[in-house]
Amino acid sequence: MAATPAEPRTGRARIVALAVGALVAVVAVGLVAFSLGRLSTLSATTPTETSAEAGFARDMQVHHKQGVELALIVRDVTDDPEVRLLADDIAATQAQQSGQLAGWLNVWGLPQFGSEPSMSWMSRGGAHASHVPGAPMPGLATPEQVAALKAATGVEAERLFLELMIAHHRGALDMADALIERSDHPVALAFANAVVASQQSEIELMQSMLDARGGAPMVLPVE
Repeated sequence: MAATPAEPRTGRARIVALAVGALVAVVAVGLVAFSLGRLSTLSATTPTETSAEAGFARDMQVHHKQGVELALIVRDVTDDPEVRLLADDIAATQAQQSGQLAGWLNVWGLPQFGSEPSMSWMSRGGAHASHVPGAPMPGLATPEQVAALKAATGVEAERLFLELMIAHHRGALDMADALIERSDHPVALAFANAVVASQQSEIELMQSMLDARGGAPMVLPVE
């Protein structure tokens, strides 16, 4: 039983390590954007209105916005320090990244809202070209699932959050992988690769946290 007090510290240490890693990734992408963005007309073609880069920038902002929402919901309905720390990290990181994505569109002289249905860019080219334009984004929680999280408390809320956020992260990985297949823009590729690295690590952590709480209490359909 002597090992029990160390377990929360270990969990917090892992979350802190992930938070630092996510921050490093955000800073790295920002430095790439700073160093290359000003010379983008010389080193890379400026993305167009219907490009994969522009579509990703718009759609990932929407995806991240829900990630922030889910994190803030569980932070307010649980007293578990590990879950609250993880939620704060996810909310801060995804809000920061959303700001970067909006900044891309401004630098490229493109509108924040596109002329095509969402996810149209992911229906063209690449090995994964089966997504239907306008269909729900990969891993996005339904309104019913968000409402269920708001109504839950304690361990039930923690399990539900972890299940939804794992699916949410996997959806973000699908989007990042799709951009990597379709883009040669250095800033966009740096960002997408940072998303893959950081969110895959968070998925592994969240799965271990979910297992420690008895796994998912129910199977929830995720669009």
